[in-house]
Amino acid sequence: MRFFGTTWVAHDGGYGVRRAGVAVGSLLAAVVGCFVLRFAYEGLAIAAVGQFVNLLVVVMFAICSAIAFRRAWDGFSRRHDAASQASTRGLMTIGFVGSLLAYFLRSLKEAPGEKLHREEYEAACEQYEKRTARRTGNPSRKNKRKR
Repeated sequence: MRFFGTTWVAHDGGYGVRRAGVAVGSLLAAVVGCFVLRFAYEGLAIAAVGQFVNLLVVVMFAICSAIAFRRAWDGFSRRHDAASQASTRGLMTIGFVGSLLAYFLRSLKEAPGEKLHREEYEAACEQYEKRTARRTGNPSRKNKRKR
């Protein structure tokens, strides 16, 4: 929701253009990240660390990316508690390609996190309506009228 301001509420103010920009930007960032990982892998090959270490690195990035994808995808529809976010911060950093791909795929449907924010926004509006509907005036004047 960082790039959308309040345009997600009514889908106005360049919402479509912003969503397309976020989709292209996140896909581009994922591609650049894959190139960076490729260069890192080539660095390991040049260092001749062995096939086991090369395999271990590839498997680690694949697993971390898969977990980061799932965690980011779930984060668009429900909030994670602070303790679990702190405990998986390193894993999400390693699997940044998965997070970027989740962001890209979600931006094809809606602004990433829009569903969650819309639910919270509608709940807050509903609570506000309930609070303001009960009040009909100055409560201190009500006691004076009854006397």
